Amino acid sequence: MKFATLSAINIERAARRPVIVVTDIDNGEQRLINAADIASDPLHIELERHLRMGKSGTIEVAGRKLFLNVYAPTAKLVIVGAVHISQALAPLARSLGYDVTVVDPRSAFASPERFPDVTLIAEWPDVALPPLNMDHYTAFVAVTHDPKIDDPALLHGLKCDCFYIGALGSRKTHVQRALRLKAQNISNADIERIHAPIGLEIGAISPSEIAVAIMAEITAQLRQPKASAA
Repeated sequence: MKFATLSAINIERAARRPVIVVTDIDNGEQRLINAADIASDPLHIELERHLRMGKSGTIEVAGRKLFLNVYAPTAKLVIVGAVHISQALAPLARSLGYDVTVVDPRSAFASPERFPDVTLIAEWPDVALPPLNMDHYTAFVAVTHDPKIDDPALLHGLKCDCFYIGALGSRKTHVQRALRLKAQNISNADIERIHAPIGLEIGAISPSEIAVAIMAEITAQLRQPKASAA
């Protein structure tokens, strides 16, 4: 790999922007493709698929074997609410390779004893969230079920390019939440970004089952192709 290519990769990785290096296996020629250029690239279908899956691999195009080397940022999960669901969700997400941060101003809940080996921030969302620099490789969930904590967290989360935003609560609860968010000048389009009730509908009851449902929905959002606009 040429030094210029390696330097470009390092710049993109430092900025948490994905990049793919395409190598012609026969002659060793390489080209680097930034995320912003994937849609217009002749290989965009394969590039998008490999990036979505976060997997490098070999493809064959017009008789040429190409190796796609995918450099994708480590996914992050930011959980607002150090509750029982979070105690199950945090280790599950870590087992899947996510960097996990739990935010809760209630220090009695956000304790190392309850969340071993997890980054904890015992601050209100308006203080804790901005420094986390949530981006397109961040999943964000609000699970305190307390509007005083969840609403400010969601207001910040909706300003970010998170690939997933979810909030705990029933449909009735979410209707009331939507009204509060609209009163804060949040658009309907942004409110529709919130997955609520949170998690896939698998009949989950216990905190551990709800954590599985949440992680499954996050995984689907990250890995499955996005539906085309009609």
